[in-house]
Amino acid sequence: MKTFAVTVLGSGAAIPLLQRNPSAHLLNIHENLYLVDCAEGTQLQLRKSRVRMQRIDHIFISHLHGDHYFGLLGLITSLHLLGRTKELYVFAHAKLKEIIDIHLDASNTVLRYPMLFQEINPEKHEMIFENDSVTVESFPLNHNFPVNGFLFREKPARPNIRADFLENRQLSNIELQKIKKGENYIDPEGNIYFNQDITTPPPPPRSYAYCSDTAYYEPVIPVIKGADLLYHEATFMEDKAQDAADKFHSTAAQAATIAKLAGVKRLMIGHYSARYKTLGALLNEAKAVFPETILADDGKVVIVNQEE
Repeated sequence: MKTFAVTVLGSGAAIPLLQRNPSAHLLNIHENLYLVDCAEGTQLQLRKSRVRMQRIDHIFISHLHGDHYFGLLGLITSLHLLGRTKELYVFAHAKLKEIIDIHLDASNTVLRYPMLFQEINPEKHEMIFENDSVTVESFPLNHNFPVNGFLFREKPARPNIRADFLENRQLSNIELQKIKKGENYIDPEGNIYFNQDITTPPPPPRSYAYCSDTAYYEPVIPVIKGADLLYHEATFMEDKAQDAADKFHSTAAQAATIAKLAGVKRLMIGHYSARYKTLGALLNEAKAVFPETILADDGKVVIVNQEE
């Protein structure tokens, strides 16, 4: 089974704690690495997780509050100092390009590698990236500031050819590829073997949705519906529901309600306020609404399996 995993590099909100960095997640999809948000301290978290930073080619920034991007400038310049030459793609709101350019100009830094900035629209749900293994969609959230969530969808695999069909047959690579593409097989005697009879369907594609800073917002439900893993901020508990509403954040119970209504398979909550030194009560509040809830903890690796 090909890799589909999420490493939590930072699980906290704006104020860093010794055991809890602000927001950053690393996705490994088919051995390609994608960084989602990049708070201060992300480089150290990558090193703790034994991740080679040079393997990261695509970075997605949800919004321009500092606890989601203050680590990016350091990462960009570290990659430069480490001799990177391959392209780095950054997907974010337009003003981040200005910030990066000002920093590079002020430090008289000319990057050794091409940094390709891709502007995302804070008001639109759209696909912003695609390669052979994954598509990435950006969609608006509900904060007191422009914020986007991201949805990573694994592309469907090709069907598997049944072993009993291949037994005692010498098929060429061209014939095998045609069958994998869905074509029927005609043997040298002219017998037709229908594709659905000689193949088994591939495992269903997996998906990961990332909903950072947002108030309770039901318009995301059709976008993230059925996701294998949903990360949703849970900055507060229900006893602070008014604070959550005033600051356009969510409670643990609200995050769980979104997960339940969207029919996701698992929920991971995070972006905890620094007021919470322990997280058991947050987890219990969410699990009371949506039992398949886990906590985002710094350093945690969550494997998304096809069987889940």
